[in-house]
Amino acid sequence: MMQLYSWPTPNGHKVHIMLEECELSYRLYPINIREGDQFRPEFSAVAPNQKIPVLVDSCGPEGQPICVFESGAILLYLSEKAGRLLPTSPRGRYEAVQWLMFQMSAVGPMFGQSNHFRYACGESIPYAIERYGNEVRRIHGVLDRALASRTYLASDEYSIADIAVYPWLVSSEKHGIDWSDYPNLRRWLEVIGQRPAVQKGMSVFSA
Repeated sequence: MMQLYSWPTPNGHKVHIMLEECELSYRLYPINIREGDQFRPEFSAVAPNQKIPVLVDSCGPEGQPICVFESGAILLYLSEKAGRLLPTSPRGRYEAVQWLMFQMSAVGPMFGQSNHFRYACGESIPYAIERYGNEVRRIHGVLDRALASRTYLASDEYSIADIAVYPWLVSSEKHGIDWSDYPNLRRWLEVIGQRPAVQKGMSVFSA
């Protein structure tokens, strides 16, 4: 059985959803990042960057144990292990991977900064709030335009791209997003949210 070190954050939920979609058994080890669990030596031993999530698979490639950190890398690992949720054609694969990279390079960092300066910063910094708020809106626009002509981010095939992006968008209202401005993205969010594995993955810590 695989071991998952995680916490209910968007990056954590990405992996929770993936494991549920792939119907893979795993044991969950909560890492309370609010209490600093991520800095404890026992977690640092498997997490070089001291961040969740981290997956440990005792039966990895060639039957050898493997430890995988970085949520995007974990999604790729699990898709290859299960043979699911990543298109098999070269074109389809790169469509999915490019949106996965977009989530990691744009969605996560910009949403994270927006949340920090809106809710966690000890002082109000209008410039930062406006800068990252604009980026969040721009990203919503990028996604909305992409979904104008397709059901899912990687054409019409549900994939790790959708799994990676979805947990970041469920709380978009916190960033001042008006969903009426992004009808295609809102439709996509509703479709993904109806999947049983997504619902189960998002509620892992409340089960």
